[in-house]
Amino acid sequence: MKTSAAADGAAHGPSHRPGPASAPASAPASGQGGQGGPGGRGSALEGVWPLAPLQKGLLFHADFDDEGPDVYAVQFHLSIQGPVDADRLRRSWQALLDRHAALRASFHRRKSGESVQLSARHVTLPWREADLSARAEPDREAWAGELAAQERARRLDLTVPPLLRLLLLRLGHHRHRLVVTVHHLLMDGWSMPVLMNELSQVYAAGGDTSVLARAASYGDYLVWLGRQDKEAARAAWRAELAGADEPTLVAREEAGGAGGTGGAGAAGGTGGAGRAAGVPVLPDEHVIRLPEAATRALAETARAHGLTVNTVVQGAWALVLARLAGRTDVVFGATVAGRPAELPGVESMVGLLINTLPVRVRLDGGQPVSELLARLQERQSALIDHQHLGLAEIQRLAGPGAVFDTLVVYENYPAPPPEPTAPDTPAFSVSPGRQATNYPLTLGVLLTDHLHVRFTYRPDLFDQRTVAALGRRLERVLEQIVADPSLPVGRVEVADAVERDLVVDTWNTTAAPVPGVSVPELFAGRVARMPDAVAVTDGKVAYTYAELADKSGRLAAYLVGLGVGRGDRVAVVMERSVDLVVALLGVWRAGGPVLAVSPGVLWGRIACHLRRSPPWGGGR
Repeated sequence: MKTSAAADGAAHGPSHRPGPASAPASAPASGQGGQGGPGGRGSALEGVWPLAPLQKGLLFHADFDDEGPDVYAVQFHLSIQGPVDADRLRRSWQALLDRHAALRASFHRRKSGESVQLSARHVTLPWREADLSARAEPDREAWAGELAAQERARRLDLTVPPLLRLLLLRLGHHRHRLVVTVHHLLMDGWSMPVLMNELSQVYAAGGDTSVLARAASYGDYLVWLGRQDKEAARAAWRAELAGADEPTLVAREEAGGAGGTGGAGAAGGTGGAGRAAGVPVLPDEHVIRLPEAATRALAETARAHGLTVNTVVQGAWALVLARLAGRTDVVFGATVAGRPAELPGVESMVGLLINTLPVRVRLDGGQPVSELLARLQERQSALIDHQHLGLAEIQRLAGPGAVFDTLVVYENYPAPPPEPTAPDTPAFSVSPGRQATNYPLTLGVLLTDHLHVRFTYRPDLFDQRTVAALGRRLERVLEQIVADPSLPVGRVEVADAVERDLVVDTWNTTAAPVPGVSVPELFAGRVARMPDAVAVTDGKVAYTYAELADKSGRLAAYLVGLGVGRGDRVAVVMERSVDLVVALLGVWRAGGPVLAVSPGVLWGRIACHLRRSPPWGGGR
């Protein structure tokens, strides 16, 4: 299950399924480089670093499930239009690998049990090439998809740098695709656009990185992490999650206990890659896209109320999640950028800086949605200085209330490199791909001219129809927030008309013929059929039907002697017990309806009840 490893959108990078069944098992490929070559195990070290919180979680998953595909082996598909010098492109990537120490890291466990990352001084870039241009278009795409799937299925050895492989596919004249397979341990979603911007400049310079400014080191970020006030962060998260005493889980329990701490208990998270009949389950996807006008209205509504679009989407998901979980106090996960403004050069740093943290939302039915969102944003802002603490530690501090199995990832990246102006210079663009996530359900949110929400889900826990319905519910909630931000939380409709009719009418069609007999008559029939069976018990005292009939009959006779007749109301003031059942049945057998009064009510209020409803008819 997932730990502090929540997905960065998780990976914000593509992960692809195997191609069509007709695709070949292998394809002609040639190239050079590979893991374990020069700069592999025997390479001199540049540095020994501790692990960032999210790296600890990802490494836990790698150790916990080391068979089959690795869900955190991420793929980026880089489309290249224009003439390409393959050797020059390889040298440019090698230069970037030499430039960023974080890309040369491997992961090891010391005898003490502590995990560290070792940055090698030099590693050779694993590089392969395959020419598919001679094949027909449908077959060409099948081969390309199969080769990419093979790359992703081949596990990266986390102890041998680099945890990175490149496959250049020639698809046609001036048309190439570069398949970049990298482990999420090395980088987050922000890092890939940084690399793309650098690649375009380095390639234009013939593979020379001197055209770039000095690179900020990922090691500086790890040093910054070590300087943070852990005690203040612990206190802040304890306060934020105080009173949250049970996990917020929505995945089907029968599908393998999704959500609980599971295998991630040691690492402190939820989720899980899952297995079906012993085979690792890779996530599937469903995407919704708001129309351009609706997206513009959403952004304008957020701006008018001093909110970010991220806050509005998180609040909308909280409303959907509350209905799913049947709760008014819910927790889900969210990724944060983890790039502190006070750290020089952090915006151009390559590495895994993101973190996954709990988001708690308490819902009050009478509260305006705008107020709910404002409070959510205030609490998130107050926690910014404490976002460096790992999820594993937060969950140990807060207990079950910090456990969740859904994740929201708001994707916000640097601008892509500008289009080249020189006619012989290729244009690079990264194709969107699948999120790498171990959570049962992850929402990847991307704001462009349209709001895109990518639901990544475990198919062993959710089916496509269910996820599509969740997408429609989220859209419906967002529409209502935009239409009327002052709408009370309790009046936000999550279900559509069809779902509402199903719950309110179809499932509630319980009309059935009922015999026209009274409770005393039904009771008498049960006494005749099974007099010695236990009729009522409180765990200490038990009465059979015969005993209950005797006791309630004697009480009924006593009440009749007092003048209680048919239709006379009788007040009963008693704690819950077997004798309360005797009293109720006795009143009914005497012919009177019961006025039940809680003993906890003040005597003045009880007297008011009795004045309005005389306990025995006729003022008695």
